[in-house]
Amino acid sequence: MPGVEGHLRTEPPPRPGSAGARPGGGGPGRRPFVLGMARTLLTSAGLLVLYFVLPLDRPFSAGTVLALGAGVLAMGLLVAWQVRSILRSPHPALRAVEAVALSLPLFLLLFAATYAVLSASDPGAFTENLTRVDSLYFVITVFATVGFGDITPVTDVARVLVSVQMVGDLLLIGLVLRVFLTAVQQGRRRTARESEEASPER
Repeated sequence: MPGVEGHLRTEPPPRPGSAGARPGGGGPGRRPFVLGMARTLLTSAGLLVLYFVLPLDRPFSAGTVLALGAGVLAMGLLVAWQVRSILRSPHPALRAVEAVALSLPLFLLLFAATYAVLSASDPGAFTENLTRVDSLYFVITVFATVGFGDITPVTDVARVLVSVQMVGDLLLIGLVLRVFLTAVQQGRRRTARESEEASPER
């Protein structure tokens, strides 16, 4: 019957990422996803390039430790700003990936740069003299708790710095990433709530 067919006929659902896609329903869409992944890669690559071009041939001193502390403090403020950004983002999960891509490399490169400066000033601080690549390799093995044992801290200063990094690693994994996940959940609930409130108006 024509009348029954008219009632049963429905419009095809909008494709994800298309103009008709419902905000807050499903994934972020193709364009935001591609842009988010591009920003993630560029952020990580930019930090890595910065690590290799910065002058690290200065002697290790109390100023080096203060610079490391200032960098860690700045990272804490950055994490707080990122949590706020995740909560307000229309795509909180994608924004959280970008936040991790900035926070994690920044934390590791801060310590890698410190190890490179320390090794250049005191070649006996570690079991071998560390280049920038060696320092980056060492800081990643400490973070991953692999513990190959090919590079180990020898002096008290080196051991204190590595201990601080290990504590920071635990905080980064157990606290910061947990905060990001909680912010993603709250951001998704906010997006879903706003979508439900806006639906009667359309």
